Amino acid sequence: MSKQPACQASHAFFSNKDCAYFPCHKGADPACFNCLFCFCPLYFLEDCGGDWSMAKGVKDCSGCTKPHEPGGYERTIARLKEEFARRRAQAQEEGGG
Repeated sequence: MSKQPACQASHAFFSNKDCAYFPCHKGADPACFNCLFCFCPLYFLEDCGGDWSMAKGVKDCSGCTKPHEPGGYERTIARLKEEFARRRAQAQEEGGG
């Protein structure tokens, strides 16, 4: 299976350069900034693997560019699969599965 270049439009990469906030993370490379996970699907996880902090009781991900960098799609999908498997196993152990 051939791997698509990291910054080429595909199911794993989308860049919205017309967005008023593009790029929305300081220091990010606009040439390869992936907007696909504009709202990170890992936000709900305490152990998301990203570089976040707490600001007034709210998870602040403004310092994290991991889902937007090359390889971010693959990392995000892998982490979601890991979390889903963990939750499935937990549900089965609790008799709910």
